[in-house]
Amino acid sequence: MRTSPIPIPTVLAGFVAVLVGYASSAAIIWQAADATGASASQFTGWLTMLGFSMGISTLALTLWYRAPILTAWSTPGAALLATSLHGCTINEAVGVFIFASALILLCGITGLFARLMRLIPQTLSAAMLAGILLRFGLDTFSSLQGHFLLCATMIVGWLLAKALAPRYAVVIALVAGLAACMLSGEFKTASVPLTGAIPEFTAPRFTLTSLLGIGLPFFLVTMASQNAPGVATLRASGYEVPVSAPIVVTAAIALLLAPFGVFSVCIAAITAAICQGTEAHPDPARRWLAAAAAGFFYLLAGLFGGSISALLTALPLAFIQTLAGLALLSTIAGSLHQALSHERERDAAIITFLVTASGVSFVGMGSAFWGLVAGGVCYGVFSLTRKA
Repeated sequence: MRTSPIPIPTVLAGFVAVLVGYASSAAIIWQAADATGASASQFTGWLTMLGFSMGISTLALTLWYRAPILTAWSTPGAALLATSLHGCTINEAVGVFIFASALILLCGITGLFARLMRLIPQTLSAAMLAGILLRFGLDTFSSLQGHFLLCATMIVGWLLAKALAPRYAVVIALVAGLAACMLSGEFKTASVPLTGAIPEFTAPRFTLTSLLGIGLPFFLVTMASQNAPGVATLRASGYEVPVSAPIVVTAAIALLLAPFGVFSVCIAAITAAICQGTEAHPDPARRWLAAAAAGFFYLLAGLFGGSISALLTALPLAFIQTLAGLALLSTIAGSLHQALSHERERDAAIITFLVTASGVSFVGMGSAFWGLVAGGVCYGVFSLTRKA
């Protein structure tokens, strides 16, 4: 039986997912590493092992389930580490990584996380996803203010392709944006060396203060603000896969590689949405190919870990923001439609959407968590008081 080649838009969706993932939070990881006194070579080794761990886990889960399951590091967790690790040694930081990953692994093995996720209505999952992605859609157009020519070129290219060849809309936007960057001199290709890095093993050190003061909040933030949205994103996109097994796989990989700087491996939400939309593939059953492509690009990112920081500085931020927003437009629209399609659940869904989109954060928990809490409370109250 002859297999058809993977369409270019599908491969591009995987590339964009990885690009957005690194561009959105690599700087935060650097801040976390810097807080522990890690050297430049150690930080580069962290990026290398993170790329390998996400590539391996993404490929393993995607190929096993034939579903677009992307993994990622915990961006909210990285932000917490960046502000909490000051005064800790790099050995204590690794101890925190191991402790949090072990707790996540325990949640996956016991099935506790899966039982909690079954309580979330589908409309609230979709509303939360739309709230998470809203800022990417807004950034597409707010970037026009400072980089009008670049962003306008990408938007016009996307619009024309969307009308004439919809599947290639994001491809055309990418090509148009790169052309605009090169013509304007904003893409400094000469500053991007193709260099790798050798990861360094760091022995962990466990202290009660760091485990309880940093490790426990890090575990809670990672589960509530990364794994929960990641699983909800899969379900909102129509993919019903087991919950516990991916949590076990990602946590086990993070636990094994923590001494090399892998602070977390989680189920992705934002980057996964890029591979779960119609731009990735018109057939939902074939969108796993986009995630597989992302896994391959993760491995490349790990192989050339020394080049990632330089590449991100070579590309204008406006280019990445516009490309991400255009790639996610259909997913945002589909999520909003799904969230608001049931009249009885509409009020709870819109509360979930607005709280999530607000960016509000309390006690270390991000807006995605509080969006689900607020929407869930509304859903429960309305279910008790409203008659069928």
